[in-house]
Amino acid sequence: MSVVNIFYGSFCDAEQVALAVAGRLGYRLASDEDLIALAAGLGKQGAGALRRVMYGKANIFNSFSHEKERGLSLLKLAMSRMLAEDNLVFMGFGCHLTPKEVSHALRVCLAADTKFRVAKAVRELGLNEREAGARVHRDDEAAFRWLEYLQNRQPWDAALYDMLIPMDKNSVDQAVELICRHAASPPLQPTAASRQAAADFALAAQVEMALAEEGHSTRDLAVTVKGGRARVEVNKKVLMLGRLSDEVKRLVEGVDGVTAVEVEAGPGYHQADVYRRADFQLPSKVLLVDDEREFVQTLGERLLLREIGSAVVFDGEQALKVVAEDEPEVIVLDLKMPGIDGLEVLRRIKRDYPKVEVIILTGHGSERDRDNCLQIGAFAYLEKPVDIEQLSQTMQQAYDKIRSGQ
Repeated sequence: MSVVNIFYGSFCDAEQVALAVAGRLGYRLASDEDLIALAAGLGKQGAGALRRVMYGKANIFNSFSHEKERGLSLLKLAMSRMLAEDNLVFMGFGCHLTPKEVSHALRVCLAADTKFRVAKAVRELGLNEREAGARVHRDDEAAFRWLEYLQNRQPWDAALYDMLIPMDKNSVDQAVELICRHAASPPLQPTAASRQAAADFALAAQVEMALAEEGHSTRDLAVTVKGGRARVEVNKKVLMLGRLSDEVKRLVEGVDGVTAVEVEAGPGYHQADVYRRADFQLPSKVLLVDDEREFVQTLGERLLLREIGSAVVFDGEQALKVVAEDEPEVIVLDLKMPGIDGLEVLRRIKRDYPKVEVIILTGHGSERDRDNCLQIGAFAYLEKPVDIEQLSQTMQQAYDKIRSGQ
């Protein structure tokens, strides 16, 4: 039997349509939340992190941590498990993970113009028109980010779907009738080729997971599988392609079901960016906070030479915003800054995010400051000028403490 994938704009009666289609066809109904829960059980990223992968912006540390790519590999693996069930109606962003070669999956989009959706938001949520417009715009932004990341396409592009149903011109009953009629049609029934495509998708997801767990970015290593034969394209410049190829082949050959591996330069290989593999033994989500811009930017460059990834902000307010949105693991924090000073930043971080480790690095401190910082919960208190080896070792110790769960 077929699979029905329903993508939708907010306030397009998608839940009513999906429930009715599932009931009429006798299929199981699943959503993004079901996909996220399944993915969280398959890997090391929790449901919150996977929601950010699907709906949010890329983390500012992502070029070092590869969190979005690892999360996407987990979501693909979970979707491949769902596709194996058949008799499935899936609604949400996750439907765009199903490759087009799986021809027994019906791709449906429920859409409507903005004016119609804003009016529904006003009626259903009791919002005023301005608030409703902001809500619809926010929902659409998430959809645009997701499709741009996955396919470099717009979410309402008709080429992505078998059916695009305008819900400002169709009732729920009419939409259900259209979907069910197409789901039962001969072209939507599974064939040997579409079954093989689903199996290839599942194996490709396992290959991506194997690479991601070893620190490779699956944006830089594009994986395709056909009949058990894996092909990996390297889409960033790497100094020693042969060495990378040997490592990738070793990892991919270890995936059960892979019969052959081919690694070659892809279309993005000659771009300016350099290939970077994440080392999960080193800190990769470090936030440097200091109002001395030249000093802190130079510090970030020196840490990068030691394979420690960092992001830089120049005041306490920015630091607190990054902590809330991007979840750094280790923070190197100056005390004397304009606005919210370092001591107050430390106090708020340890109150609201106790697992984040904070290293104080200051040129204007005192013994009293040192005692206060350590009492509040700072991991260490260092003074400028600091030896880069001492700082990097202290950061490593803080990171090791986080990983050990102490």
